[in-house]
Amino acid sequence: MKVLVPVKRVIDFNVAVRVKADRSGVDLTNVKMSINPFDEIAVEEAVRQKEKGKVTEIIAVSIGPAAAQETLRTALAIGADRAILVKHDGDLEPLAVAKILKSVCTAEQPRLVILGKQAIDDDCNQTGQMLAALLGWPQGTFAAQLELGPDKASVTREVDGGLQTVELTLPAVITTDLRLNEPRYASLPNIMKARKKPIIEKSVADYGVDPAPRLKVLEVTAPEKRRSGMRVGSAAELVGKLREKGII
Repeated sequence: MKVLVPVKRVIDFNVAVRVKADRSGVDLTNVKMSINPFDEIAVEEAVRQKEKGKVTEIIAVSIGPAAAQETLRTALAIGADRAILVKHDGDLEPLAVAKILKSVCTAEQPRLVILGKQAIDDDCNQTGQMLAALLGWPQGTFAAQLELGPDKASVTREVDGGLQTVELTLPAVITTDLRLNEPRYASLPNIMKARKKPIIEKSVADYGVDPAPRLKVLEVTAPEKRRSGMRVGSAAELVGKLREKGII
């Protein structure tokens, strides 16, 4: 079974995000970038399924600037077999990403696409669902557990009422949640091997997709700083303070 794993280059989750002075977006100057954590979970899951003998080949795909090669090398070091970089400078909306991934799926013919449920930079949580709709494939979102068979996939999802298990007929699209697994650290030998694994470079034009944005960002602002707390002597005093602030 061939598996396609899209990965996105984002600001490292340990970095404090800074907003540009003109509020037009996030300042990326000299900022550490890394693989999107949810996508890293997707790569790890694909590798685990390969170790179980359920998957034969893992293809990592990234859409972004030339620097996204570093993100792909991370996926290759974890265990992906080869990679595709679709070069594009600038932001891409989820629909454009989904259309590009659809074209990649048409060319590669995977039986399964595993990707993070969302990227930590825009938090859109749309690409997986849009890709499934464009391909006409079943989807299992927010996967907390995955069992693969020859023609079926069982996905356990965390929902408000507990756990929900759905069975999908392959080919299918699965988006990963945090509890699916804990990604491994890439060993030094695997990092060295990743340098020799192939990365094919493509362009958005190769797939016939118009990357023009359909949405306009009006303003980006940083969240308000957390206010300092205070100590109260009793529950009655706490209620009084809450009433003063109009919370209750």
